[in-house]
Amino acid sequence: MKLTWFGGTTVRIHVGGAILVGDAKGAPARIDRTELVSGADRVFALDGADLPVADGASWKPRRQARLLDEGEVLPEVLLWSVTGGVLVDAIGEAPLLLASDDLGELGRWADGAVVVLFGDGAALSARGQAVLDARTPKVIALAAGEDDVDIAIAALRDRLDGTGLFSLEPGMALEI
Repeated sequence: MKLTWFGGTTVRIHVGGAILVGDAKGAPARIDRTELVSGADRVFALDGADLPVADGASWKPRRQARLLDEGEVLPEVLLWSVTGGVLVDAIGEAPLLLASDDLGELGRWADGAVVVLFGDGAALSARGQAVLDARTPKVIALAAGEDDVDIAIAALRDRLDGTGLFSLEPGMALEI
């Protein structure tokens, strides 16, 4: 899985053999939107509009097929709208949660998930604390400006208990 954050809530994701672009319409003015979505298999809004809705408390990722049962085509990457964001389900990858608002209840799937938080320092801190109170994700990635990230790191660093904490830099890819 490779994440590239461009600013705001605009993100490009390489996962499960697919290229996904979230919130292309909200990309900063310095980003060429045509280039951003070029080659994308799917473009979606982080508010979950036009995505099927899933209950974050009871949702379960799909199981990987047995090698014997697999075909030559990679399974489709599925996107779900959940309270507070979008959930990405790619077989063979950790669930990916893109949180642009306050999240609802998270099920056991969130243990070991990759969580990307968008917002200002207070929102990042509150959302990160809520996730860590409920679950133990593999990684929390913060998508915000430097000052906001500093606020969130101060609030979250002593609560991680094995969860990786990363800061996304605009235009720089993070491979997980």
